[in-house]
Amino acid sequence: MTIEQSKWRSDFPLLAKKVRGKPIVYLDSAATALKPWPVIERVGHFLSYETANVHRGAHFLADQATQAYEAARAKVAKFLGASQPSQIVFTRGTTESMNLVAQSWGLANLKTGDEILLTEMEHHSVIVPWQLVAEKTGAKLVVVDISESGELSLNEIREKMSSRTRVAAITHCSNALGTINDIKGIANIVHSAGAILCVDGAQAVTCRPVSVTDLHADFYAFSGHKLFAPYGIGVLYGRSELLEAMPPYQGGGSMISEVRFEKTSFHDVPYRFEAGTPNIEGVLGLAAAIEYLERQSWDEVMDHEEHLRRYLEEGVRAIGGFRIHGEAAQKSPLVSLTLDGAHASDVGEILDQENIAVRCGHHCAQPLMRKLGVPATVRASLSIYNQKSDADAFLHGLIKAQEMLL
Repeated sequence: MTIEQSKWRSDFPLLAKKVRGKPIVYLDSAATALKPWPVIERVGHFLSYETANVHRGAHFLADQATQAYEAARAKVAKFLGASQPSQIVFTRGTTESMNLVAQSWGLANLKTGDEILLTEMEHHSVIVPWQLVAEKTGAKLVVVDISESGELSLNEIREKMSSRTRVAAITHCSNALGTINDIKGIANIVHSAGAILCVDGAQAVTCRPVSVTDLHADFYAFSGHKLFAPYGIGVLYGRSELLEAMPPYQGGGSMISEVRFEKTSFHDVPYRFEAGTPNIEGVLGLAAAIEYLERQSWDEVMDHEEHLRRYLEEGVRAIGGFRIHGEAAQKSPLVSLTLDGAHASDVGEILDQENIAVRCGHHCAQPLMRKLGVPATVRASLSIYNQKSDADAFLHGLIKAQEMLL
């Protein structure tokens, strides 16, 4: 597979945009992916010609919107390898999905003395919701260390588990290091201890096929905007028996069966967790993004991104003076680095002047940054629309930053 050109590049109109008379080099896909034409057109078509609310109307447009909305749910279920569409809850994103599990399952099941297992590489959207629940219930956070290469040890996880562990909340792929974790192996350890596994899949679904059934995940969450879909739409997969036993997360329309001032009865799963008017165009855009991905070869996509990442890492090492954070054997198409003697934000500003879009900061993973001993990193994250010229531009930008800052 050559990295000289990306055959997908023309599908993403933003890449035709010029700033300061030069094309944009977009290397910030871990933050948000660009949107391909099929997604843009699907959202525009709905807003232009199909606008109607779902589940409530008694007219043609409402029926059409409802059918498309529920067909999208079925498509997401198939995409994740879920056994049935009712296991898919639509949320605003991974953050809301994690809060839903923590507030609904966590508050109903945790008590003083129980333990919640996290790792040093977790995103704040995993850490903070479980912190809040721990404070309310008297449960305790237990944190698994990572290795120098940025990897999790199954033995370390096994040692941190105890008879008091009730839930493990772990990322499938680190947004700051690119490390891809052995979720199936982790699930076996967690389940053998009688606990459940809640997985942050925001970065993983964008770069490899995922089957929640094969992974044995109890909950799995991701955000649409990282998967070429619109903003404000996310997914929570949950095992049916867990979802059925969970109380509502929010109250309002759509999630009720009958409302009386004396008592309210709630709708079946998944609607119990989807209060209010949903992000219908976001759901349809997510379905279009999945359809777009389904037309591609995952092997071809993974091969292209892997070769491009390795080319980028080799180039960084050849320059010298930069440290790559995250050297796991299994990685997403992401390179996180620091320049000795300079702050990541200063490097980012120089790259921006070259029209190179990267993310500089703690990446919503401050505990991980403390572990690494740095305040921030420069993160270049790749996708199917990137090609060798993007990597070369980034490397040339790093050389310029090094010359200017040191």
